[in-house]
Amino acid sequence: MAAAQAGDRVALDALLRRHQDRIHGICRRLCGNEADALDATQEALIAVVRGIHRFDGRASFTTWAYRVTTNACLDELRRRARRPDPGLPDVERPRPGPSFDEAIADRLLLDDALAAIPEDFRVAVVLRDHLDLDYAQIGEVLGIPPGTVRSRIARGRAALADRLGGNQDAAPNVERGAP
Repeated sequence: MAAAQAGDRVALDALLRRHQDRIHGICRRLCGNEADALDATQEALIAVVRGIHRFDGRASFTTWAYRVTTNACLDELRRRARRPDPGLPDVERPRPGPSFDEAIADRLLLDDALAAIPEDFRVAVVLRDHLDLDYAQIGEVLGIPPGTVRSRIARGRAALADRLGGNQDAAPNVERGAP
């Protein structure tokens, strides 16, 4: 980290490569589609590079990078909301058949459910259940108190359960590491 801050390009490249998959995972979960997630990932990585000199070590690098990434995702979602709608008909995703792996089907269901819940809840749930951050870390990333984090996670999980039919046996696993 210190070498990257001092301008060592090799160290910066290694740092970005180490965190790129996690950053993309956050973006994919928060943005809800791959195209926007790739844009947000690129913006997040650029923001990390541009802002690395401002990293002061008060939080871990990972927490700081997640905050930068979350902000990049929220910016991308705001840009998406301002884009004109081309008026194309909605295309239904094909229903997974027996040839699809169950994990892929669960991921699609979870992505759709996450995309449908309010942004504040989605961000908190993804940071907790996908990245396994604790409430204090999430509060640090989002700039909100831990009590608000707890509330948003509880409401987000409830909204996900409603979206997924409330049947926990049929609902995909939303805990850390789940697709």
